[in-house]
Amino acid sequence: MSTAIVTGQPVPGSSLESDLRALGFEVRPAADAADAEAVLATVPADRRVAVVDARFVGHPHALRLGLTDPRFPLAAIPGAVTAQPAARQALTRALSREASAGGGTVLAVDGLVTALDADVHRPVLGSLVAAVPADPQARNEARQAVAAVDDEAVRLKSAVKSRDGFFTTFFISPYSRYLARWCARRGLTPNQVTTASLLTALIAASCAATGTRAGFVAAGVLLIASFVLDCTDGQLARYSLQYSTLGAWLDATFDRAKEYAYYAGLALGAARGGDDVWALALGAMILQTCRHVVDFSFNEANHDATANTSPTAALSDRLDSVGWTVWVRRMIVLPIGERWALIAVLTAATTPRITFYVLLAGCALAATYTTAGRVLRSLTRKARRTDRAAQALADLADNGPLARLAGRRPFGPPLLVALGGAAVLAVCLFSGVTWAPVVGALVYALTSGQALARPLKGALDWLVPPLFRAAEYGTVLVLAGKAGVNGALPAAFGLVAAVAYHHYDTVYRIRGDAGAPPAWLVRAIGGQEGRTLAVTVLAAVLTAAQFKVALTVLAVAVALLVVVESIRFWVSAHKGGAPAVHDEGEPA
Repeated sequence: MSTAIVTGQPVPGSSLESDLRALGFEVRPAADAADAEAVLATVPADRRVAVVDARFVGHPHALRLGLTDPRFPLAAIPGAVTAQPAARQALTRALSREASAGGGTVLAVDGLVTALDADVHRPVLGSLVAAVPADPQARNEARQAVAAVDDEAVRLKSAVKSRDGFFTTFFISPYSRYLARWCARRGLTPNQVTTASLLTALIAASCAATGTRAGFVAAGVLLIASFVLDCTDGQLARYSLQYSTLGAWLDATFDRAKEYAYYAGLALGAARGGDDVWALALGAMILQTCRHVVDFSFNEANHDATANTSPTAALSDRLDSVGWTVWVRRMIVLPIGERWALIAVLTAATTPRITFYVLLAGCALAATYTTAGRVLRSLTRKARRTDRAAQALADLADNGPLARLAGRRPFGPPLLVALGGAAVLAVCLFSGVTWAPVVGALVYALTSGQALARPLKGALDWLVPPLFRAAEYGTVLVLAGKAGVNGALPAAFGLVAAVAYHHYDTVYRIRGDAGAPPAWLVRAIGGQEGRTLAVTVLAAVLTAAQFKVALTVLAVAVALLVVVESIRFWVSAHKGGAPAVHDEGEPA
């Protein structure tokens, strides 16, 4: 329950109080500033509080945007201001000052907002009306303006992302927004819809695993249905302003789980038909994960950089001013909507092998395009990286104890050192000598530490974390493929999936300003260089059959540790009142 303090004399014919009650507010009247201060003192400290001018005229959705969004401690629209418990003191101080200065006069809510000594969020209302008319004529004009705009149409339109992919914009959102409204009217939450999307995708993966044509067709249809629900959960969150830390994490994590589970389902289905495509499935997961890490690293390196200018970025902005180039550039990066549509159609119409071939080619083209553009931006941008950005990149690198021991003295430029170590590892992996990968992994562990011996503030140092991901995951893929025993590649798929979950979890913690996972967890799972070395040693000392078992055990152990710790952290953050977040730009 929230409390709204309505100040001043009620206006005949006003629907303000009923609108506030419909938004879940308990309405309490206050004659003047002193009275409002007294009422505020009686409101429980754990409640959201709003102060609203009784003369307010506007759309209910304008009130909703201004007074119910959980992401902002303080928010205001003309004639109304709200404070969550965390910002209650700021509102109390401002109201006390207004009461002292105004005596028994009617409280001017907009003046109260000006008096707040804290940041106040002011939502963009667009065509929505929010006003405090000073006289009957102005009130009549404001009411006419309210009547001229369809509040519900604006609300439905704003439920859809302002920037989305071509497939999502033209083939999903035109009807999924109405599904979101249907869910809201029945009291469903975004997290429930997110869970339904996950279950639908898992059923799709199970259908693909049957290996039959009917199963593949059903899998394609269900994968699109899962994506519709995936769009709906975000639209429901925007429609009803139900944002939460836990919800943002579930949405992002489940997206990855759905796609990679579907890859596994396709591989199982192919195996039933006598075709082994596990290497392709694992390669697709590695490529997609590395693409995401490129996105994350580049954004973390540059989101708070100073002097953020680049001729390449200016060219990109100019291209965005030409209508058709916007959609071409959004489609070429193969975002989640286009990618899932491609996978669904290919699954239904072709074979898992063809599906993976096309997917790998498309993702490789997209990765080349996006990475090349970001490299050009970095080289032409005159910017200074912050300490926070350097720390975020170091956390994304996921170095463990071995690398930390080796990284006490800088040896050279971070990216060049990391590239050198990865190159040695790659040569040793393909040398054909049994113990050569172990030697390569030792060199790689040393260079991993050296790469982080100095802050990652160079123009291209954001490439270090994705390089580490490619080296670690690639090592697992190559050695499992070389084992040549049935089951080795599925075990490798499980291990990479478990480690990738840890890396995604690290990203979402950093995004939420919660820092990296605890140091004990990184030590317990060895760090990226420790796991790489461990896999090479296991491949050298064990038989192929034993190596398969070792990969399976390692996958289960890593998965248990990272998933349990991740769930504990996010549930605790949610229950502890962590600030609500909502990600509008999930990477491709």
